[in-house]
Amino acid sequence: MAVDEWLLETRNEPVLRVYAWRGEWGSVGYFGDLEAARVSLPGLSWVRRWTGGGTVDHRRDWTYTLVSPVGSALALAKGAESYRLIHEALADALRDMGEEVRLSQGDDETGAALCFRNPVGHDLVSPGGVKIAGAGQRRTRRGLLHQGSVDLRDGLDRGRLAALLAGRLAGRVSIEEIEVPGDWLAARVAERYADPLWTSGRPRVR
Repeated sequence: MAVDEWLLETRNEPVLRVYAWRGEWGSVGYFGDLEAARVSLPGLSWVRRWTGGGTVDHRRDWTYTLVSPVGSALALAKGAESYRLIHEALADALRDMGEEVRLSQGDDETGAALCFRNPVGHDLVSPGGVKIAGAGQRRTRRGLLHQGSVDLRDGLDRGRLAALLAGRLAGRVSIEEIEVPGDWLAARVAERYADPLWTSGRPRVR
């Protein structure tokens, strides 16, 4: 979570970051109910995201972050439009891999707090309405942060999905190794993501 925030604060070009979770983790959206998440998914370690959205079980998902700096096309797109554009690109990438998906029009919503039990408008769902991908977003003066999760299908090639998604989102793609300053990262984790008050939903006033 801290790495994603650093990317938003520092990068001047769009970045697609794909990563895995070490251990058994779940995340709750910025406004999510941690206690309800613990009841629904017992035994997980938890982190609160800086973006919105529901409760996500990260034990078997494909997690990605898209940073779109201010002035870029996705950052200029309004609210639901940026969400739709990103998920259309993801849908195309999944279809290229043989997955059957469609964008939900919002009529699949259940109201559940668990992300993958509540498809909202522009989420990706199976032909039968089962949610396959969702995300949360946050906008700042630096641009757009989009944190997404895809239900990991058996045999899904993560590397190929990343390459296909990047290609759908940008005309020119390069792979870059980015080193995050360790002191910045440690400080942000300590003051935010590892703070029990932040995780519980009662952040300190700073």
